Amino acid sequence: MTLEEISDRLEIQELMVEYCYAIDTRDWDALDEVFTPDAVIDYTEMVGVKGTLPEIKAFLAQSMQVLRTTQHIISTTKLKIEGDHAYGKTICTNPMVLQPDGHVMVVGLWYRDEFVRTPKGWRISSRYEENCWRYNVPPGLLPES
Repeated sequence: MTLEEISDRLEIQELMVEYCYAIDTRDWDALDEVFTPDAVIDYTEMVGVKGTLPEIKAFLAQSMQVLRTTQHIISTTKLKIEGDHAYGKTICTNPMVLQPDGHVMVVGLWYRDEFVRTPKGWRISSRYEENCWRYNVPPGLLPES
């Protein structure tokens, strides 16, 4: 690996971490530093919505009110870098605690991402959440897989 590829990989990994922290701390505006302004974010398999960054930020702010807390845990990223574009698939395990009773559920998914190098660094230009498994999810809370 060249030093540039090592640097690119570290920057993309940091971008993925920033996404997790933005979601878990509910800092929706921090997502502006994670995604490109024209990003398409497709959560259809997981929560039944697909949209632009502003649409997804509004959706998250409203929909996550039913959750007391979340903890996005990412690992095992497979990354292919082609110049100023990159493609990745990353495992995420996400335990969530529901309001108000503290019910705990967990989902496993893959992030399938397209990244682009911008003047401000790497950003996600397209994200697709692919369902893998679900545990202890109350009936009707999430779309059927």
